[in-house]
Amino acid sequence: MKLDNNNHSVFLLYYHLVLVTKYRRKVIDDNISNRLKEIFEKIQGNYNITLQEWNHDKDHVHILFKAHPNSELSKFINAYKSASSRIIKKEYPEIKKQLWKEYFWSRSYCLLTTGGAPIEVIRKYIETQGKEV
Repeated sequence: MKLDNNNHSVFLLYYHLVLVTKYRRKVIDDNISNRLKEIFEKIQGNYNITLQEWNHDKDHVHILFKAHPNSELSKFINAYKSASSRIIKKEYPEIKKQLWKEYFWSRSYCLLTTGGAPIEVIRKYIETQGKEV
């Protein structure tokens, strides 16, 4: 296992983030998911975050990412949700008809550390999201 490091620490911090659309509206298709992923990748560098795995279902996305100890996760998540919501509604105006008061994301989110399960188990779980098993 390769550990990350900086000047003062050695670490390996993986997180599993689940973001759900407001009222679980089924508005995420492959195109929107790909765009949401691009936005994530554009913002991640400002917060010392690196995307590892991404997948979606119609009403939520699953994200596996690595972070540094100095990453401000709540600030990153809020910045990402705000930017992605604004960009998606602008680039896909037809989506507004399916949203409630034009909210894209639910206010809440699920953020889990992944120390309890091997990374490959989590990676496999994310890969199979939205697929019939």
